[in-house]
Amino acid sequence: MADTFYYSRDTLVHLTDSAGAIYKIPVLDGFSFSQATNATEVTLNEMATSAGVSRRARQMFTDSYAPAEWSFQTYIRPFKSAGTGTGNHSSVHHHMVEEPLWNALAGSGAVGASGTALTADGTDANIAFTNSNKVALDTFDLHFEMGSGKANPTIYKIEGCVVNEVSIDFDIDGIATANWSGMGKIISDVASMPTATIDEGTAAADTNNFIRNRLTDLTVTNDVVTDTVDGAVSSSVSVTLDNGSALIKAGQVVSGTGVTAGTTVSAISGTTLTLSAAMSIADGATLTFSNAGMTDTYTLTLTGGNITISNNMTFLTPETLGIVNQPLGHVTGTRSVSGNFTCYLNTPSSGSSSADLFEDIIESTSVITNSFDLTFTIGGTGNTPRVVANLNNCHLEVPTHSIDDIVSLETTFHALPTSIDAVDEIDLIFLGPTVT
Repeated sequence: MADTFYYSRDTLVHLTDSAGAIYKIPVLDGFSFSQATNATEVTLNEMATSAGVSRRARQMFTDSYAPAEWSFQTYIRPFKSAGTGTGNHSSVHHHMVEEPLWNALAGSGAVGASGTALTADGTDANIAFTNSNKVALDTFDLHFEMGSGKANPTIYKIEGCVVNEVSIDFDIDGIATANWSGMGKIISDVASMPTATIDEGTAAADTNNFIRNRLTDLTVTNDVVTDTVDGAVSSSVSVTLDNGSALIKAGQVVSGTGVTAGTTVSAISGTTLTLSAAMSIADGATLTFSNAGMTDTYTLTLTGGNITISNNMTFLTPETLGIVNQPLGHVTGTRSVSGNFTCYLNTPSSGSSSADLFEDIIESTSVITNSFDLTFTIGGTGNTPRVVANLNNCHLEVPTHSIDDIVSLETTFHALPTSIDAVDEIDLIFLGPTVT
């Protein structure tokens, strides 16, 4: 009897979420999963006997299994459901083929359950991080069927999986993809593959829900904050605001009726600000705060970029003697949203471009944390399908020059919440066509 070999090309992946829904997840070549052991080595270290003998043996003990690690890449494929309920979603709403992964990235409950990150309707599908400030996020099981279609496939199950990180890369000549990585409790060999209850948008004929990266555009806007004055001010550098905002920072420019041009914020204490110049202003008047000396909007055309969202998770494993311990579960760490974008260094005849952005940031020595709105429209504004990533409070680092045939700039950004306990670093909007 000939040996049976298994090829990655013949692999089928299904995801079972915590509510019991089973999704077909088409993955790309290059997927991986593994699990290691944590072991203790005991050695002897003694002097020689009178015969000149010194024992040099060692012993090994398996303490526990490390958490399973998995990673794969999927296309980002939004679509509008047919709503028939047979392998499809039950309502004519926007969804994504890989939506349980997006939900597990940001939600504490399964799709449709309490704590979900997904909101879907007939207009679009949204992933928000409203329910992500939890010590544990939603879990799911992954099944990898090796040799799908063969008489005796090998099926591996990874139990209790979590999404630790996703990275979206803007490959200018490619199709929009997401690189997923995470952990699970344990890998086991199982007898059968669960049958997918949701496989909509994954058929070979469903080619209209792929997104072309080359159409992606970016809007970079100087973040502007407005607030109203609480109590009239007369020739004073101190002013109290009605609300206050974490987006107001020392060094920002203040403008409004009665404010001297070029006035900046010197210090902040609660809702009370100290300004660089005295002013006289009426109660209830509106003040505007913006990055010092920076243009309102920059016109940039991307040549590449990346958005990475990480949960920085840790798996807990007990350490009981005498048994091989298995991972118990996960806890979330610091949420991190960051990335970069690249564009050519240019100075157009009108408007502000990459050269202006570099100049404005490097000369802004008084603003410790700048604030910009970044909107990535993956697939292009007004096009279907597309994904819109809104990052409303980004700190931009000084762009770095890349000297090539055409000089370009790479700008690293860090998306920050509006306050230390907020969950608004990023939100994602998906809009897709009705699949064929």
